[in-house]
Amino acid sequence: MTQREPAFTRRVPPGDDRERPICETCGFIHYENPKIVVGAVAWHDTRILLCRRAIPPREGYWTLPAGYLELGETPEAGAHREAWEEACARLEIEQLLGVYSITRISQVQLIYRARLRAPDVAAGPESAEVGLFTWDAIPWETIAFPTVHWALNDFHATQGVGAFAPGAGADAPAVGAEE
Repeated sequence: MTQREPAFTRRVPPGDDRERPICETCGFIHYENPKIVVGAVAWHDTRILLCRRAIPPREGYWTLPAGYLELGETPEAGAHREAWEEACARLEIEQLLGVYSITRISQVQLIYRARLRAPDVAAGPESAEVGLFTWDAIPWETIAFPTVHWALNDFHATQGVGAFAPGAGADAPAVGAEE
């Protein structure tokens, strides 16, 4: 006996207000939820860590060490993992820098402000190169995503500030797909 794939149709479940994929056989509702991206504006002395992307989207452009949060992982642990994977960097997270929503691609980004434990960084498999940049040397014309601009500007605005409310941004213009 072979099992057949469940057949889903889109309809509004009872008590809901939007269409969702529902299994015609068992009634299972498949909720489609936003992806969560975690990362950090990591710094050492007066320099900020950036990674040149070695993968699409926006290959060759500069970004922060960031990526999708994994199942069973805290946002902070995800930011640590992404910094290690993309830049062989160890972080000391200071606090949440910003929450950025990109509704057109159903993505929420949690970006932390973090100190680099050491300035020794190296490109991981998703980075063509990494570098530590002073504010004036950031390659603004080749920044990969609008959210990187937002996070860098929020970082700059909070330098020297002990505690602050996280920044927020929403609906970045379509420059390129995010992470």
